[in-house]
This record gives sequence, structure tokens and C-alpha cells, in this order.
Amino acid sequence: MELTQKQREAGQRDEAVSALAVAAELESRYGRLEPEEIIQVALDRFGLDGLAAVSSFGADSAALLHIVATVDPSVPVLFLDTGHHFGETLQYRDALAADLGLSNLQIVQPDETRLAAEDPTGLLHKTSTDACCDVRKVEPMARGVAPFKAWLTGRKRHQASTRNAIPVFEAVGSRVRINPLASWTTSDQAAYMRAHALRENPLVAYGYLSIGCFPCTQPVAPGEDPRSGRWAGQAKTECGIHLSGLDASLTSSTL
Repeated sequence: MELTQKQREAGQRDEAVSALAVAAELESRYGRLEPEEIIQVALDRFGLDGLAAVSSFGADSAALLHIVATVDPSVPVLFLDTGHHFGETLQYRDALAADLGLSNLQIVQPDETRLAAEDPTGLLHKTSTDACCDVRKVEPMARGVAPFKAWLTGRKRHQASTRNAIPVFEAVGSRVRINPLASWTTSDQAAYMRAHALRENPLVAYGYLSIGCFPCTQPVAPGEDPRSGRWAGQAKTECGIHLSGLDASLTSSTL
């Protein structure tokens, strides 16, 4: 018998409450461990079928991916191909994945039907960056993580005001998002990159310290906040993947 809308919503609420409890338990027990230990805990808890890493292959991506590969290189790694990436980022993705031996890289793409309806010219970013991010990032990534119980990100508290209080384990709808590097500073990141001689996104050398889609990313002036080159001149600091938009997409009846 098909569930009613109320029954589906009740089920989603129950799953969200369960995810909150799981995230709180994991945060209390393991939130202060080292990143490699956190990832191993997540893998033990959710399994290879239930855990993925999400990576933009941007300026700070190599460290998290190196740690993931150290724990288990077969952990699924989701890359969101928005259709607006720098060519350098796409080349870097493939080179870094090969360096680290990542064996389960999965490419997530926007829905072609929605793109044709909402951004047929590819210029939606010029009139609404929020709408562009929704169709090219938020909804596709919600689809990408939907099969998993939890996913790993490289978010850090120092990166933005919207991130300064993020826990290591947090609930997003009925799933758990895990931020193993939450407490890392820029110095921690740089030290890890040097210690392991990790390949860097080539755009960093040109002043791109936070790398997204090419229409909305520019180099950062010396001394400026690393994320100031994203959506420069706007109040926008996040695409929505890490905010409530993803939660809404994950609980949509279309998923």
C-alpha cells in the first residue's frame, strides 16, 4: 500500500530524530579524535556501502582525500561536476585521484531536464547565483549522497562565519555529515600538505585560495580572507550544499 504524504513526513521526522541521536553519540565519544581515527570510526559504523567522501578537488581537498586513502582507498569519493568548473580543477581531480589510488571516484552531475528548463543558456549565474547553485550544486549533491547513511567533508571552522561552530559529527535530515578536519587551522593544513608532499590544485599558485565554478571565483588579494574570491561583491558565502538547502533537497519526495 502506498504511503500517504503525512506518513512519509512522519517517517522522515523519525529518521531525522534517529540521525540526531547518532550524531550526538558519535560527537560525544569520538569528536576529539584525530582525523584518521574519525574516518575509521565512521567506516566501522556505516560501512563502505553507507559512507562516502565529498570533495570539490579544490584548494584544500588533498589532505582529507589523503587521509581517506590511508584508511581505505575504496571509500566512494563524490565529485560534483557542475558544468562550470575550471579545466585545471578537472585535470587536478584525475591526477590527485591517481596519486592517492582512490578507486571509487563517482561523478555527480546536474539533472539535464532541470538545466534545460532553468538554465538553458548556462548564464543563470548572472541573474541569480542562488538559483544557479541550487540547480547545479544543491539538488545534484543531495542526489549524490542520498544512497549513503553518512558522508565526509573537508570543512573547517576557520573558513567562514557560517562554519565557526561546526561539530565533527552532525545530522542532516536522516543522515550524518562528518567533518574530520573541523578543528584544523590553515597552518595544520599547510603542514600536512608539506609533510606528505601532496599535489596542489594549480590554481592556488595564481591566487585562487577557495575554488568553485569559474564564473563566480576570482583570485584573492594578499591579506584577504581566502573565501573572499567566491561570489565577490555579494553577501553570499556558501553555495547551499552545507546549509539548509541540502537538507530540504534530501527530504524532498523526489529523492
